[in-house]
Amino acid sequence: MKQAVKFLYISHDPISVWFRYGLILFDIATIVFFVATAHIPHGPGLTVASIGVGVLILMDFSARLWIAKDRWKLLCKIYTLADIVVIASLFLDPFLTGNLAFLRILRALRLIHSYHLLRDLRRDSRFFRTHEDAVIAAINLLVFVFATSTAVLVFFVPEDSQTPYIDALYFTMATLTTTGFGDITLTTPAGKLFSVFIMVVGVALFVRLAQAIFMPQKVRYKCPSCGLFRHDPDAVHCKHCGATLRIETGGAG
Repeated sequence: MKQAVKFLYISHDPISVWFRYGLILFDIATIVFFVATAHIPHGPGLTVASIGVGVLILMDFSARLWIAKDRWKLLCKIYTLADIVVIASLFLDPFLTGNLAFLRILRALRLIHSYHLLRDLRRDSRFFRTHEDAVIAAINLLVFVFATSTAVLVFFVPEDSQTPYIDALYFTMATLTTTGFGDITLTTPAGKLFSVFIMVVGVALFVRLAQAIFMPQKVRYKCPSCGLFRHDPDAVHCKHCGATLRIETGGAG
């Protein structure tokens, strides 16, 4: 059984690769579920669904822990700690009522798990290896937008809002881009400070994405001589030591 689990999680076989991409789709589905239900009162149906999602995430977590060479090192990873918090919040869902309901925002930490899956893309996708900086910058911005939108949704959007999710996302994007239409504002001191946080961090992530798109791209390839691991896609020699490189390319069109 353990060998079969290792095959699915570690092997380069097409079946294993598709299994791991299925986990990526599962992560996306859970994130959408968490965001969509963050502002909804949890009755018996949503509570059962939350616990069911928690069971699936726990199974994935247990499988990774079971096959890990160094389990303590795995437990210290940021995405592992995030999964533990998410699993705990899902199993405690029946008790997250009243003032404790805001703890459901912690489920947005599931977004951190997506970074763990980038290694499959780096290994399997030439496009990702070539445009890694831009892809990671886009993921960073997307994670920030989802996390902050969820926080706005839970803490600041009025309960009588007709479109709470759209309002939260709209405010986040308007603040992040410093557009500031003013039709949706956070008037409390905490809301104003959170708006400042969105502007400062969001603009920095947005600028980083623009730089990654428009500046010359680099690829990861470790120089066998000096260890430099960022090079131009068409580099033949290492700029640091002059050693010959053998970077895989698609060739001339």
